[in-house]
Amino acid sequence: MRIEIHVLQNVAPANLNRDDTNSPKDAIFGGYRRARLSSQSQKRAVRKRFEELLPEEDRALRTKRLWKRVTEILTQKGKDPVTARGVARTALEGLGLAFDEKGQSEYLLFLGNREIERLAGVILEHWEALKEAAGEDVEGSGKERKKKAKAKVPDAVKKALEAVLDGGRAVDLALFGRMLADRPEWNVDAAAQVAHAISTHKVDREFDFYTAVDDLNPKEETGAGMMGDVEFYSATLYRYAQVDADKLLENLQGDENLTLRGLEAFLRAFPRTLPSGKQNTFAAHNEPDFIAVVVKDGAPRNLANAFLKPVRVSRHRPDDDLMKNSVESLARYWKKLDDAYGQDGEAFFLNLTDDDPNLNGGAVKNFEELIEKVMERVRARLGG
Repeated sequence: MRIEIHVLQNVAPANLNRDDTNSPKDAIFGGYRRARLSSQSQKRAVRKRFEELLPEEDRALRTKRLWKRVTEILTQKGKDPVTARGVARTALEGLGLAFDEKGQSEYLLFLGNREIERLAGVILEHWEALKEAAGEDVEGSGKERKKKAKAKVPDAVKKALEAVLDGGRAVDLALFGRMLADRPEWNVDAAAQVAHAISTHKVDREFDFYTAVDDLNPKEETGAGMMGDVEFYSATLYRYAQVDADKLLENLQGDENLTLRGLEAFLRAFPRTLPSGKQNTFAAHNEPDFIAVVVKDGAPRNLANAFLKPVRVSRHRPDDDLMKNSVESLARYWKKLDDAYGQDGEAFFLNLTDDDPNLNGGAVKNFEELIEKVMERVRARLGG
């Protein structure tokens, strides 16, 4: 069972997702330059929204500061901070992790909050053995220290620590996966796929030239205290994501209730969140005008090719707009694929445009009804 989400969302002038030159990201699609939001930026926005939708124990952390976090937990459990620091480091190095002079791991680790708590629990359970292995040496950094620590930590303790790293039933980790090249046994295959969002039309970047006035300027001095420019564009975006519900259930260790809560959280978060780049400057907080959710079996179906030919607005049609024309293009392409390959699954639509796209499926009046109907169908199928 897959749950697919198709979103059409018009964004006011913005620079939501920047490249290394602070320019808004874009892409060539169908031979034309399009606005783009990376999949990573959208997933980050979803994870931030999860902070309001899911309790902490059902979420994960992405961090290089695992050593510090485990030390904090051990200290909260009553252990001496200095001793806890040395023991925590030895235990984590025994797992094969290395830390630099700042106490940070070589790469970002994506760990469920339950995994982190359980790591601390195993360390407490084997405190004396790890304390002896740690000795007095907590300084130094790098792979040489890691090698020594791995040799000192008893095999039984290492196995207990490794057994903890099972994903921790963290919803965001189960959805977006975990990949560690040097420890593939800790990898988690993602249950969700998120496409790079692209504009349904071609875009040209624009520049905002700005000045800032020095409030303490003497009256006789004119001119700006500073000047600069920022790039932006406005775009009607097509956004797509799909979740393999069976894979999510597997990643969450068969917890059906948590799977349903995780799916609902994703359904609530993905369509209504955007990356936060330069929002203090642009405040482009625009809700989607069109959301379609499909509950289906079989292969996923990204509908971006509906916009292979960029959507345009005709000067001769005063009621024309990019959103309405984008919905029409999506509906035409959707029907074309259904005619060619068959209709797959049940679709539910929230459409705020004036025109009826005449798509097969259940039209809904508001976002809450959309969530209710989709989750009702998902529960029935997952339970069956």
